[in-house]
Amino acid sequence: MYLVTGATGFIGSAVVRRLLARNQTVRVLSRPNSDHANIRSLNVEIFEGDVLSPGSIRDAVKGCEGVFHVAADYRLWTRYPSEMFKVNVEGTRNVIEIATEADVRRIVYTSSVAVLGNCEPGLGDEETPVRYEEMIGPYKQSKFRAEELVCQLIADRGAPVVIVNPSTPIGPHDIKPTPTGRMIVEAASGNMPAYVDTGLNIVHVDDVAEGHLLAFEKGTIGARYVLGGHNMALAQILTIISKKMGRRPPFIRVPHTAVMPIAYIVEGWARLFGGREPFVTVDGIRMARKMMFFSSAKAERDLGYTYRPAVKAINEAVSWFHDNGYVT
Repeated sequence: MYLVTGATGFIGSAVVRRLLARNQTVRVLSRPNSDHANIRSLNVEIFEGDVLSPGSIRDAVKGCEGVFHVAADYRLWTRYPSEMFKVNVEGTRNVIEIATEADVRRIVYTSSVAVLGNCEPGLGDEETPVRYEEMIGPYKQSKFRAEELVCQLIADRGAPVVIVNPSTPIGPHDIKPTPTGRMIVEAASGNMPAYVDTGLNIVHVDDVAEGHLLAFEKGTIGARYVLGGHNMALAQILTIISKKMGRRPPFIRVPHTAVMPIAYIVEGWARLFGGREPFVTVDGIRMARKMMFFSSAKAERDLGYTYRPAVKAINEAVSWFHDNGYVT
């Protein structure tokens, strides 16, 4: 039996589906008010609880062989950064400590390439040097501190953790959607006539999920593995999306400096009037100044990790968003 946190989310539900495809018994930890659309039709045992509620974690982890801690607060903007730190750092502490006390065989912790170094013009990987001061925004900062904490628990308490660092997953069941999913929706809807010069490492969410299972089976405790795909310029990504939708791809490249004032304005509006996360954020523009290119060579070599072509992942994501009413 396996416990999955964050199972109602994008990556977490993909991990659940991969486990079920292997005829494994799956238990999920879910907040009472979570949207269960991603797991409603799946044969899972649901434990109501929260990563900030140690008692609920203890109940859920009993009898489990392994834990996939996928739950995280993933947003590029928040009015309350302290809440993001609480979930991503203290929630991770709770899950890792309690699962270790329960003597589970192994824990896979879902980190992010956001905490890794970026070595333009080369590819970042698990060993690229990086400092906390280089982390842009509360999401990156909180995930950096969370991974630091995990490494400390491995060293001090013998926590049986393998760390995975997904890059930019896309695909079906992105119900929220994630920041990348929102970009795909806007582009597919014809709402992105221009773009900034940046790049991402694109990977299908199901390949990331399979990478989680490979890390559980073959990963070295204390090691981390980038789970990525193809490195692509944003212009390439938008061209594929536009072609899929039969639209003309955006051809205006906007300097980062031109977009930044807009980001400040929409963020200020959201802070004042309690709006949803802005589509354009100051931290997002700051991050876009670098090509977020990474290598999955270590996971390919040590875990047998593979990934499908990025064009297939993008087209499948566009189709799912279109078929489920996200694309206008």
